[in-house]
Amino acid sequence: MAVTADDLDAAMSDVVARLRPATGLDWAARAGGLEWDCWHTAEHIGDCLLSFAGQLVARPQERYVRFMANADKDASPAEVLEFAEAGARILAATVRTSGPTVRAYHPTGRADPEGFAAMGCAETLLHGDDVARGLGLAIDPPRDVCARVLTRLFPEAAQELAGVDPWAALRWSTGRIELPGRPRPAQWRWRGAPLSG
Repeated sequence: MAVTADDLDAAMSDVVARLRPATGLDWAARAGGLEWDCWHTAEHIGDCLLSFAGQLVARPQERYVRFMANADKDASPAEVLEFAEAGARILAATVRTSGPTVRAYHPTGRADPEGFAAMGCAETLLHGDDVARGLGLAIDPPRDVCARVLTRLFPEAAQELAGVDPWAALRWSTGRIELPGRPRPAQWRWRGAPLSG
């Protein structure tokens, strides 16, 4: 059930395929239930994924690498989506070239390449969906990717929600939706550290 760079590529390809036709819409619209607009949410995806790649390259043990990645202020929706995609592809390449014993800081535990790939998938899919919802759309990501990401980042929820659609379970685990008999979590935290310790 390992999350791989291929999963990150698949997640981003799905998000780009859903959002590219909508780049002519108003990306100043609020992104789903977030306070950010669609443009800034897409920018956040690119920044997160480039940050994760930086962590794997520099391997700090107690902090983030000190940089911010931003899209140009005058970037069009298509260009800010391109920035997000570039972040995903760079993170995927970095995951592919990082050995399995590599560890780097993340607030949810010193993460390995699989952890950063899983967190990259989650950022891509969840915030990609936020953007889509802000534009009146929705994404429909590969369920096998969602299942692997859920198992890696939320192992307890993956067991408890074994019969639930993995995309719905991932969205519930990150406080985005309610499930039958399960109110939306007010707080949540995924696991960045390897499951084996």
